[in-house]
Amino acid sequence: MSSTEADAGDAADRRQRVVRVRGARRAQLTPAPGSDPDPELPARRDDAPTTRAGASGPNDGQLRRDVPPHY
Repeated sequence: MSSTEADAGDAADRRQRVVRVRGARRAQLTPAPGSDPDPELPARRDDAPTTRAGASGPNDGQLRRDVPPHY
């Protein structure tokens, strides 16, 4: 076996595969190499902008009252 055939075999092992799930309408992909198949929720960043539940801008009332013409 040449080095290109070995590289092709290694690449095929690292690629995602389509797996048919019995009783399902759609097939599934195997997890991508180097990914976590069971990810957790993203961590909350401290530098992300925070919004208050009751915060409103100067034109929020007008935007809520406006109705698009097709309604």
